[in-house]
Amino acid sequence: MQNSLWLKDNESQQLSELSTSVDCDVCIVGGGLTGIYSAYLLAKRGLNVVLLEAKPSLAIGTTGHSTGKLTPQHGVIYSKLIKSFSENEVATYYDANKSAIENALEYASKDTFQKADSYLYATTNQGLQTIQDEFNAYKKLKIQGMESTDTELPFSIISALKMENTYQIHPTKFANHFVNLAQQAGASIYVKTRVTKVVLDQKYVLTEKENIVTFKKLLLCTHYPIESIRGLVTTKLSIERSYLLASKTNELLKGQYLSVENPSRTIRTALVSNTPYFIYGGSSHKAGTKKDTKSYYKTLEEEMNSIFHLSDPPYYWSAQDPDTPDLVPYIGPITEDEPNIFIATGYRKWGLSNSLVAGEIISSLIAQERHRAADIYSPSRGQFGKNLLRALKIIGFVTTNLAGGYLTRMEAPKCTHLGCKTRWNEGDETWDCPCHGSRFDKNGDVIEGPAVYPLKIDKAK
Repeated sequence: MQNSLWLKDNESQQLSELSTSVDCDVCIVGGGLTGIYSAYLLAKRGLNVVLLEAKPSLAIGTTGHSTGKLTPQHGVIYSKLIKSFSENEVATYYDANKSAIENALEYASKDTFQKADSYLYATTNQGLQTIQDEFNAYKKLKIQGMESTDTELPFSIISALKMENTYQIHPTKFANHFVNLAQQAGASIYVKTRVTKVVLDQKYVLTEKENIVTFKKLLLCTHYPIESIRGLVTTKLSIERSYLLASKTNELLKGQYLSVENPSRTIRTALVSNTPYFIYGGSSHKAGTKKDTKSYYKTLEEEMNSIFHLSDPPYYWSAQDPDTPDLVPYIGPITEDEPNIFIATGYRKWGLSNSLVAGEIISSLIAQERHRAADIYSPSRGQFGKNLLRALKIIGFVTTNLAGGYLTRMEAPKCTHLGCKTRWNEGDETWDCPCHGSRFDKNGDVIEGPAVYPLKIDKAK
């Protein structure tokens, strides 16, 4: 079922797999937008950069399955963040995303992005209160925004919070442009090169073909870190899965929209190969916990038909999003005791702008420069009590699924990460792990980590 609009007519890069052992200043594991943009910024600084991607092309994983919204309006977040962080810290989060977007667009290809105002909208009184709380946070933080009831949506709303001068991108074309820039700056980029082992003490990674990449600095941006035990990252991330579909339309919207009620809905349009498409999505659940995922697609398809009068969407895809206890990603040294190992993860549903922030923070830190947002994004940041509570909940969930899987899904293959029983996903035709979100195709090959080895499939579903 996985058939992302952004992979339509995707121009694959002329890249090869790593065929020998190499040394480098910075080894980047993961070829999504975070890894690509970081490689570009680091190579621009004159560092010897090697990027390794397990898939046959770059940006076809999480990046290629996103909504393509490039905005600092990350849902209803600022009214939540000011309860956990100081106003100055939250303003720094906003400024970091806004400036990272502006900086990247200076070098982006003009045909990969366009302006589109971002809207949060409410259709209920409860949603109205949510909008008002968020707008009050905007005013405290001096974030530009305005309340409105004027939208392009074909149904009435009670209120909307509009953020002007934001953007939407074609994520794979946007990323591929920076692949070319990174290579021009001297970065070495390899595909079909899966890292299976990280040896921190000796500063090297081992690939599936047993080639060694020796590094001075290591950046893990594999969506879910493969070196996840250090810093207890496994206990601080929860994984959500959500769904998207796209259908041909006759009209392009000027804005991009996100509802504040549950279940939330995301709406935008895009011009792809000179054809306008309407993109509609939402509905989320903890990754690996649902077998009948076709129902999520079916619900979205029925709504697209009844509300927007569009039918037969040719594109269906889903996205997987790790999040952190306090909603801010982990970007920086994995722990204070490991200053040479960096992670970038926990983007929630806003990985595009946060990928650009990650590139700026990590390239600055590796160059021994201070980035103003490094502290708020630090994987070692405080709020230990909240993290511990979240950790206990996640550990309990993992334990339940680890034990329960052997009782209820005895014939399902074991995840090669930590041995949890996987669950067959009918909608996407994948084996999904409910413990840490690893995903495998129907043949058992890894789609998404932290697992790095394929499943041993003996019996069907």
